[in-house]
Amino acid sequence: MAFTVGIDSSTQSTKALVVEAETGRVVAEGRAAHPDATEVDPSVWLAACRDALAEATAGLPGPVTALSVGGQQHGMVTVDAEGVPVRPALLWNDLRSAGEAADLVRELGGPGEWARRTGSVPGASFTVTKLAWLARHEPANADRVAGVLLPHDWLTHQLAEPGHAPATDRGDASGTGYFDPASGDWLPDLLTTAFGRVPELPTVLGPAESAGRTPEGWLLGAGTGDNMAAALGLGAGPGDVIVSLGTSGTVFAVAEHPTADPSGAVAGYCDATGRYLPLVCTLNAARVLTATAQLLGVELAELDRLALAAAPGAGGLVLLPYLDGERTPDLPGASGTLTGMRRANMTPENLARAAVEGMLCGLADGLSALRAQGVEVRRVLLVGGAARSAAVRAVAPGLFAAPVEAPDPAEYVALGAARQAAWAVSGSAEPPSWTVRAEPCPSANLDAYAEVRAAYSAARGQVHDY
Repeated sequence: MAFTVGIDSSTQSTKALVVEAETGRVVAEGRAAHPDATEVDPSVWLAACRDALAEATAGLPGPVTALSVGGQQHGMVTVDAEGVPVRPALLWNDLRSAGEAADLVRELGGPGEWARRTGSVPGASFTVTKLAWLARHEPANADRVAGVLLPHDWLTHQLAEPGHAPATDRGDASGTGYFDPASGDWLPDLLTTAFGRVPELPTVLGPAESAGRTPEGWLLGAGTGDNMAAALGLGAGPGDVIVSLGTSGTVFAVAEHPTADPSGAVAGYCDATGRYLPLVCTLNAARVLTATAQLLGVELAELDRLALAAAPGAGGLVLLPYLDGERTPDLPGASGTLTGMRRANMTPENLARAAVEGMLCGLADGLSALRAQGVEVRRVLLVGGAARSAAVRAVAPGLFAAPVEAPDPAEYVALGAARQAAWAVSGSAEPPSWTVRAEPCPSANLDAYAEVRAAYSAARGQVHDY
């Protein structure tokens, strides 16, 4: 029996899954933590990856044939002429380049032109804005940069035996801000504008191409971004929208055609199969619930119970959950706001309910933005840590106004990377077919939740004029 390995190198940790290549059944896993920071020495990822791999592959009853890496998008890894990182990598959730993002959008024809050329309007999360920040604020480091990689590119290259050139894929490349999703080409003029010159960039591989081999002889898949890997792990196709509730909140769909949203709400990425992955990202998701539970002095299970004990609308309380600033809407300096407070509604139940509804309203706005771009919404797949919440599963169908299913809890980024690895080994035109079981969430009163959405929108407009 042959196995493939999928790596999820995320903001918080590395997860490694070993799966049966033919069926996708998970047979072993390993995990290692990352530091909680917005800039990280990339060597930390490699050490964590090796630890997670060692744990996952100990005592396997058969050979590993291939490995692929799914990595957090957007992160800027700059290397010198020897391939050594110039400085700690800036992660997607590092917002210091917000000023540079605004400058680049203005200098290069406005948001419509950026959307037309790159599928997205770059914000502070994007690699291109981080490079502009580096050139402006750390010119000595910028002068040393010989190449620019994304987290998954760097990690794949480190796992490869010597002699292989750095590589990436369409999915992760489409989140840099200097790649054309429609043509599949880098856009060197945008890099020149942002950084002053064009460093060496990785080769863009096709979905089932190989990035080389490891010293152990395992085939290395192309790898991809974490959202693209999650879609592949879930077996998502056109009509499927994935709402992922982790550190960040993401709403993304597999689409047959590229999108170009000049508002910047929808990022027009590529997926990991040769299709496209329009996506909306919020900075605030599962941690909204953990922070609210901490405020109330309860565990997450009790927060669920409290939220379910309150009626839709939380008695008039509305939480704008921008606890870490926000990416969508573009409010990097915002903070959280609780509105509608009266003596009668200031109860733990209503506050818990407002936290769940506020978090999901931001994602429901993302779903509306996808619909406005012509994306088909047949069903919503709810994944991530907060998707296990009974309150989240009860509220989501009403706010999303669509059938919602909750797939069995799994590490879908790592599973998607393992599926990509199996695809690279097979040489087939399509990835292997693996079964994912999902449980339907209960239907909800759409009229009641339309009022919740309206109250949220009114509060956002009042506080942020957005």
